[in-house]
Amino acid sequence: MNLGKYFDSTPGTGVFSTADAEGKVNAAIYSKPYVIDDNTVAFLMAERLSHQNLQSNPNAHFLFIEEGPGWKGKRLYLKKVREESNTELARSLVRRSNVDPEKIDINLVYFQLEKVLPLTGGE
Repeated sequence: MNLGKYFDSTPGTGVFSTADAEGKVNAAIYSKPYVIDDNTVAFLMAERLSHQNLQSNPNAHFLFIEEGPGWKGKRLYLKKVREESNTELARSLVRRSNVDPEKIDINLVYFQLEKVLPLTGGE
């Protein structure tokens, strides 16, 4: 499946989950990822708990629930590979109109796709 086309054309809600070095978990509502290639996605992240957790534990999970009836969507198992902060690219990707990207730190965090599963069911 082409994840770029999927996320471009499918409305829904995303939940991004991380854990710190001690295993304390965090989940937050997140926008859809930017699909870089078949093996890489990226998320914009502010200096909050999800981003902080990734500094000590590179593993994360993104759960995407499609709008509409039934339980459809994707589960992305992720591993952080790199990040860039306050770059022109990161600032240009900010979507929310109530955020001034010049006044906050914007991190563009890249992840390797470890596994992609449907919202419900197994492999």
